[in-house]
Amino acid sequence: MTPVLYVSHGAPLFALDPGVSGAALQTFAQSLEARPKAVVIMSPHWMPRSPAVMTGAQPATLHDFGGFPEPLYQLQYPAPGAPALAAQVIELLALAGISAQGDAQRPLDHGAWVPLMHMFADAQVPVLQVALPQRAGPREVYAIGAALQSLREQGVLLVGSGGMTHNLGEFAGPGVPTAPYVLEFSRWVEDRIAQADLEALWDYRQRAPHALRAHPSEDHFMPLFFALGAGGVGSKAHYLSREVLYGMLAMDSFYLQ
Repeated sequence: MTPVLYVSHGAPLFALDPGVSGAALQTFAQSLEARPKAVVIMSPHWMPRSPAVMTGAQPATLHDFGGFPEPLYQLQYPAPGAPALAAQVIELLALAGISAQGDAQRPLDHGAWVPLMHMFADAQVPVLQVALPQRAGPREVYAIGAALQSLREQGVLLVGSGGMTHNLGEFAGPGVPTAPYVLEFSRWVEDRIAQADLEALWDYRQRAPHALRAHPSEDHFMPLFFALGAGGVGSKAHYLSREVLYGMLAMDSFYLQ
């Protein structure tokens, strides 16, 4: 089956400065036995109240950020949508007891198009986003990913796009030494995934070291559970990057197979 990807999409400037993580994503995409028929991706930058699925045939590129260099706003990622696949996604979610609405106007936010630029620069692979519901916790997000696991058999790449750590209140610019808590939290997560300890991961707010500091809000951590659910029990994580930017932004990315 097509592997599942978890990617930390970092700051929007990741689009212009790929660094170690961008190169790793490019290498991963080139290593696939076949180019995916489509990408289904969850990002924390689309958080409606209830589950939703992008259904448009040609989603726009959303520049959902401010205060960055002008060249960033000129970037476009004109990948086609996948309306037929979106209908299948909605059906699979319904079979799992998850009612999702289609959204034909939803654009691609930077949590989706920035990492995809490094993977499929020609923007020829169809893309659709699955929303991260506002009140969904780890178990609920895992269930969304698990409901879509069968799409892997059709050559669809399922992607959870978030951030291994995401405390923007500690942003201090480039060249800052990595804060120890960033590594302690990230390696705890890596170890729990390796041990298939879902109970600990679902309860990470209480069990993981520095969880509240690593994620003052949970939104950027939730797509990890989408990827884990799509990977399924018994899948193994193969790390692509453990880069840390700005001393506090862990860019961990891995695929599950």
